[in-house]
Amino acid sequence: MADHTSEKSARAPAERGITKATKPRKATPKLQSGKAAKPTLLVGGNPQIAKAEGDAPVQAYIAAMPGWKSDIGRRLDAIIERTVPGVHKAVKWNSPFYGIEGQGWFLSFHVFTRYVKVTFFRGTSLRPLPPGESKHKEVRYLDIYEDQLDEAQFAAWVKQASQLPGERL
Repeated sequence: MADHTSEKSARAPAERGITKATKPRKATPKLQSGKAAKPTLLVGGNPQIAKAEGDAPVQAYIAAMPGWKSDIGRRLDAIIERTVPGVHKAVKWNSPFYGIEGQGWFLSFHVFTRYVKVTFFRGTSLRPLPPGESKHKEVRYLDIYEDQLDEAQFAAWVKQASQLPGERL
């Protein structure tokens, strides 16, 4: 049976001048006062914050965390800053990241419906081990529920994690 595919139809769509339609980006909604609206909360209550480097986007993320989780975010941020002076901060993938500039990231956290999950990228090297296992070889998690943050233990893990090689993401 003969091949009925023409040379023209066998070419990639872009070569034929056909492009996929893209949705126009929506502008950040503004309130009447001219200030930006509160960030959108994604599934589980995680704030949607644009990817950016520095303290300002991390503080915007923490301020947008719902309910008691915002207090946990402030406490985590304060402990990390106190334990690792000059810590490098960023928001990536709608989560705050903490690291040492030029050396990579050592931890991140993310909001879920009932808890805040802290990710230690080299968590299997921490002592004692953070309780949450991961499918990733070196990662360990700490799930923080309302009124259940052991600040002394968290600070000890932050100190250890900051001294390990960071994750390059």
